[in-house]
Amino acid sequence: MSTDPRHYDVIVGPVITEKATNAVEQNKVVFRVRKEATKPEIKAAVEKLFDVKVEAVNTLVRKGKVKRFKNTQGTQIDVKRAVVTLAEGQTIDVTTGL
Repeated sequence: MSTDPRHYDVIVGPVITEKATNAVEQNKVVFRVRKEATKPEIKAAVEKLFDVKVEAVNTLVRKGKVKRFKNTQGTQIDVKRAVVTLAEGQTIDVTTGL
């Protein structure tokens, strides 16, 4: 089973927050993904890279905030996240990396 190198481009990295860690109890894993990535691309990448069965993919885009540092105003980048629901009995350990 060979993995397509493009799968590594779709998933940027895991989201390690308190909310994302608690979602593991419902068989959900949260990833940061490329902004142009579609749900079928994300599903295919997760299934190939982690060898698991994906039931659903939900995506959200967090718009970048406007931040001020001293007298300079800047904007953070937009971040797209994917909440991947795994099939029953499937797990991914995101702390180990790819």
